[in-house]
Amino acid sequence: MNWDSGFIAALGIEFTETSATRIVATMPITAAILQPHGFVHGGATIALLESVASAGAEQSVDLALERPFGIDVHVRHRKSGVSGTLTGVAELDRVERSKQYWRVTAFDDAGDVVSDGVIVTKIVSLARLAEKEREREAAKDAR
Repeated sequence: MNWDSGFIAALGIEFTETSATRIVATMPITAAILQPHGFVHGGATIALLESVASAGAEQSVDLALERPFGIDVHVRHRKSGVSGTLTGVAELDRVERSKQYWRVTAFDDAGDVVSDGVIVTKIVSLARLAEKEREREAAKDAR
């Protein structure tokens, strides 16, 4: 699992706790994640929360055979952040077939809830992903 590159690295997200049922990560509040009025952009907070849920989903898959994807995000913003650090926590609520339901919460340095909600991940086999790619290529060639 490569959690220290790409989008996660660009946001400065660092994982501090990882298990199959609970993931914790921090993200510094920098100018790069502020909206024009000086508050943390809600999309940055959602990115932190989807990152912890996705990292949690990775804990229960065989990456040689399957991949987790975030498929549904329901997050409420409760408070604005302006400085410091956000901490994102994802806790596995339940599993229904190939879907995992993660309760997610972002906290500020004072321990106040900034955002919370549920993120659903789905585990998809590499064979299914390859099949979908073949279907896309066939449809593209038919045009």
